[in-house]
Amino acid sequence: MEYELLSPAGDTECLEAALAFGADAVYIGGPFMQMRAAKAGFDMTSIASSVQKAHEANKKLYVAVNSLAKNSEIELISDYAESLGEVGVDALIVCDLGVLSQIKSNCPDMPVFISTQASCMNYAAARVFHDMGADRIILAREASLEDIAEIRAKTPKTLELEAFVHGSMCMAYSGRCLISSFLRARSGNRGLCAQPCRWKYHLYEENTPNEYFEVEESEGGSAILSSCDLNMISHIEEMKQAGITSFKIEGRMKTAYYVATVTSAYRRAIDGYDNLKKLEDELECVTHRPYSTGFYYGDAVHDTFNDGIYRTNADFVGRVLGWENGMLLVEQRNNFKLWDKLEILTPKGNGEEFTVKTIINPEGEKMEAAPHPKQIVRLACDVKALKGDFLRRRKT
Repeated sequence: MEYELLSPAGDTECLEAALAFGADAVYIGGPFMQMRAAKAGFDMTSIASSVQKAHEANKKLYVAVNSLAKNSEIELISDYAESLGEVGVDALIVCDLGVLSQIKSNCPDMPVFISTQASCMNYAAARVFHDMGADRIILAREASLEDIAEIRAKTPKTLELEAFVHGSMCMAYSGRCLISSFLRARSGNRGLCAQPCRWKYHLYEENTPNEYFEVEESEGGSAILSSCDLNMISHIEEMKQAGITSFKIEGRMKTAYYVATVTSAYRRAIDGYDNLKKLEDELECVTHRPYSTGFYYGDAVHDTFNDGIYRTNADFVGRVLGWENGMLLVEQRNNFKLWDKLEILTPKGNGEEFTVKTIINPEGEKMEAAPHPKQIVRLACDVKALKGDFLRRRKT
């Protein structure tokens, strides 16, 4: 059985990190109906170059077209799908039935995956999507492993099943929440969600506005709507047994460091790396909310909500641009200073640590710290690193 690790990319740097750090395929958004803010979308020229990069690495590129369509958009779908097919995109991710119908009618050879936004949770729905031409179902995050196993048993084997293994979760059915639209006139369906579920709230009854209910987790209020982040790094085998063949990481709005770190960890987990504790520790090195296994083991009510506070055990401090004669060329991404211990993250996993003993700026002057964002500096380092590697500083 072949398994696919599917990673996100919101820009070219993230795409290159995903490919280098172990993804079998990458999913991106384009200029149209991609359910993320415009800054996480690629134009047609960059989609074409991204396809080329992926195919040169013997990997695949998928494009999300997963917003719910307006009447005015339906007639544009066919030409858009044809354009994506012409540049070699491997599959389209869709949610709207009208969009699916348009693509299969006008671009019958284009593989189509049903987005998790469609909330497919049962075998009957999966069969309908398959009958309409879908090649893969990206299952609802709310489906349990037991549900997934039954879906696998009662659907054609030609229908692939994909599921999320890591990343942010919505407090509502994915993409169906209207709180952001109501409070800020920003549509989640259009990639503009203001994430009001992550805000902190005080609860009081209308007739007694000065009397607060005891739901605070801190004096600042309680994040009563905020979901934990999903983390299934220790449960890959159970997901395989349930019938999942594509393991998806959430995060088209995340940084390249996040994409590289999480992709690397899940690459090893899927390939059978047996030190799961090490992989769990690795996932603590990216910024995240408290982790949970979501709905995979049944009702997640008591394992979903959290304090809304991000945490991490490491700071991403720089991207390696090159190494020569014991000197690293680094683009600074976070403040670091002399005598800090830095760790090199490579596609092969955690690299060696080294102590910062020399920092030299572009003018050749020695510095005690590198405080300026994206400043190019040189560091003395006996450990050889390659362009594209990441530097981080552990907190614990």
